[in-house]
Amino acid sequence: MVEYALKPFARSLITLGPATKDHWIALRTAVGIFAPLTLLLLLGRLDLMVYVVFGAFTGVYGRVPGYWNRLRMQARSGLMFFILILGAMLASKYWIDAADPSRAAWQIIGLTTVVAGAGSVVSGLWQLRPTGSLFHIFAFAAIASLPRQAPMVDALLAAGGTILLALGLGAVGSLGAGPGAWARTELPKLSSRIRQAIWWEGLFHVLTAGAAGVAATLIAPHLSAGHTYWAMVAAVVPLAGHTTRHRVRRGLHRVLGTLAGMIFMLALIPLNPPLWALVLTLGCFQFLTEMFVLRNYFLAQIFVTPMALVGVSLGTGLGGAVIYDRIIETVIGSCIGVLGVVAGSLLGRALRKKYGIA
Repeated sequence: MVEYALKPFARSLITLGPATKDHWIALRTAVGIFAPLTLLLLLGRLDLMVYVVFGAFTGVYGRVPGYWNRLRMQARSGLMFFILILGAMLASKYWIDAADPSRAAWQIIGLTTVVAGAGSVVSGLWQLRPTGSLFHIFAFAAIASLPRQAPMVDALLAAGGTILLALGLGAVGSLGAGPGAWARTELPKLSSRIRQAIWWEGLFHVLTAGAAGVAATLIAPHLSAGHTYWAMVAAVVPLAGHTTRHRVRRGLHRVLGTLAGMIFMLALIPLNPPLWALVLTLGCFQFLTEMFVLRNYFLAQIFVTPMALVGVSLGTGLGGAVIYDRIIETVIGSCIGVLGVVAGSLLGRALRKKYGIA
């Protein structure tokens, strides 16, 4: 029985889904993060790099046909990231108690839990793709956790400029494409049942991300691990699946892909590459991530892992501690996420049986 279950899972690690011109969005997102980081490197503004990294996430929201539809989706996602970056900076300055690390950790977990639910609901109502709040959790918590913030105006200009660059890169393919390239398509109306499902999904994001944050904050110190918000990011990964089996598989792919991705980090850290090489590496990892993320989540995670670690370390330098933290927090978060998926599936089945819902 176990062997029967393991065979399809093993195949899922090496099976590629159909290609859908992934190289174009991969190229756009790679340029969208490489170009502004290179500019900051030339200007000597390393303190602004983290804000550019999260502003560049706007380019990920471009897998939709039609340039008007893509612009609408990316403009909405860009607005969300701009608000999140601003909110994280304000929270760090006026609310989070940096002088008390223990209290600050709980404050960040609480705020990020709210972001998890809000990001999921807004993404659902705005019909953004990808769905969920994974990127929003990562952006908010990473910036709110910074011990020192860059000047707010400079940071917002850097993030805003990167967002505008992503919008421009998303539209550049329309040049010479003909007058019909900007044809507008109305978004389908959301039925009351779908809206209800979106709010339920938001609740699951709150519960799952919150539980992962609490578990990581309680457990990680005993394991000498930091970056507890990585557990929250990992916990919401399984929620993006269409079926319980698919969701559980995504959680397992996250863990195994993270472990495999550490090979790149173990090679990078001893080399101690110069910053320009790290920026170039980050662009390459971004390209490879988008090439595989819809075709094989496990393979995508191999490149997501070093990309995330390099991205949050650009201003501080690479270190072996981030590898350990990433592994511990990913395992904690993925376990919580998978347990949440299974519990939600059992609860849904019980409710459908009780009320006779097909």
